[in-house]
Amino acid sequence: MKGMLRTATLVLLLGTALASSAVDALPFKNAAQEVRFQDLTRQLRCLVCQNEDLADSDAKLAKDLRFEIFQQMQAGRSNAQIKQWLVDRYGDYVLYKPPLKPSNYPLWFSPFVLLLLGALGVGIYLRRRAQPPAAAGSDEDQDW
Repeated sequence: MKGMLRTATLVLLLGTALASSAVDALPFKNAAQEVRFQDLTRQLRCLVCQNEDLADSDAKLAKDLRFEIFQQMQAGRSNAQIKQWLVDRYGDYVLYKPPLKPSNYPLWFSPFVLLLLGALGVGIYLRRRAQPPAAAGSDEDQDW
């Protein structure tokens, strides 16, 4: 019985610690503002962590950016204005879905180009492999 109680307590403590790891205690005006904040920070990439959104990151820069976003929301700025401020400061990398524009065409199209080149290379290899090797000369042409 003591073992089960200890295990349950440990699970509760770990669950609480994990759930509150990246949660900031920010004084939102209402629940709608908190939902807006969470939605916005999930659309933004943490600049320190690889492939982690701003909402889930525990990095110091992510905490600072979440607080900055909160302050801008309190000042009445829209999501588009906040995103533009972040893009102006950190570039399109901060967005999980960067816009399609000439400066990031390689980001959008390089996977398709590499796939096409790979398929072309395999096709050429298979075509060459299927052709019989060219004969050096027939037996009739050789002097014995």
